[in-house]
Amino acid sequence: MQRRQFLKNSVLLSAAGLVGPAVISQTVHAAEPSVAPVARRRFVLSQTYKLNPPKGSSGVVKLWIPLPVDTAFQQMTALAFSGNYKQAYVTTNNTYSAKTLFATWPDSQGELLINVDIDIETADWEPLKQDALKTWQAPEQIIYPLDVKPYLLPTTHTPVDGLVLETARKITGNEQDPLKKARLIYEWVSSHMERDNDVIGCGTGDVAEILKSGKLKGKCTDMSSVFVALARASGIPARELFGIRLGKANKLERYSKSAFGKADSAGVADVSGGQHCRAEFYLAGYGWLPCDPADVTKMRLAEKKSHQDADVQAVNTYLFGNWEMNWVGFNYGRDFELYPATEQGAMNNFGYPYAEVDGDPINFYDPKAFSYSYVATEQR
Repeated sequence: MQRRQFLKNSVLLSAAGLVGPAVISQTVHAAEPSVAPVARRRFVLSQTYKLNPPKGSSGVVKLWIPLPVDTAFQQMTALAFSGNYKQAYVTTNNTYSAKTLFATWPDSQGELLINVDIDIETADWEPLKQDALKTWQAPEQIIYPLDVKPYLLPTTHTPVDGLVLETARKITGNEQDPLKKARLIYEWVSSHMERDNDVIGCGTGDVAEILKSGKLKGKCTDMSSVFVALARASGIPARELFGIRLGKANKLERYSKSAFGKADSAGVADVSGGQHCRAEFYLAGYGWLPCDPADVTKMRLAEKKSHQDADVQAVNTYLFGNWEMNWVGFNYGRDFELYPATEQGAMNNFGYPYAEVDGDPINFYDPKAFSYSYVATEQR
């Protein structure tokens, strides 16, 4: 017998759940933002999971799905999920408060199904384009809020000492202004690093290994993590935001039809492989600011242009301090434990769904092997 339950936003942010042997369906409606930004875009991200355990495997199946974080530039306005799981619920019980849909099945034999629909609203985040810093000046004494200070600390993949610190000092020199220092680091990453399409997924973001190798190549997590580590080593709080593209880039498509996201004429996009990592840095006396050096390198490769090309420079300028929001961010989690705990221990990051069969992970980088499919539809 199919059951359906509606949960309010307060439940969404806690560990709410249902248990039952049959098909279960749940819907969550999040609160509207208190201030409605202009030019909002609305998407429905439909996710279909038909888990494909490795041959010969058996035992309990567990699935962790990242859900969007609510910010000034994006909100998850509704969530619905249904399937033949034994239990499923939403939780933020981890050190980054990464919003997670957790589902479990008692055995890997038979179909393992869950369908998820996420309603998302976004607004382009463009503080520099909108001249939001015109009255800002660097404080004589910098005091970071308590919730910002953790983003100065190292993680396993983003150290802030040794070669990272040495590289940061070479890049920033004697510059003391934090905004100018962040810009110098961004320019170094976007101009010195190159996208490598042979890298699996979004890359591992192992900053020390990248710098040590001298091969400044990778994908979005690699470049965003290099920016983050260099910024932290320079005394600037910074963090990655792991997410996924949702559709057409209305503003940036003039520079590349493929690099920044695309959709058909009806606004429908297959985004099964659309995961993308961006970066933020914190400016004392103002707040968080966006940047995306990785997409500069992606566009440069896609269009076969040099970094000095006028179009590349236009994109490079825009993506420091601005994001076009045909994309949604899931969480800032890095080198942390999910909840419920996985058998494999701390996650490098949580930009992809993650599943285990009797404690053994399924290859989440390959949608067909996992298996899952994502389709985003813009609402018009």
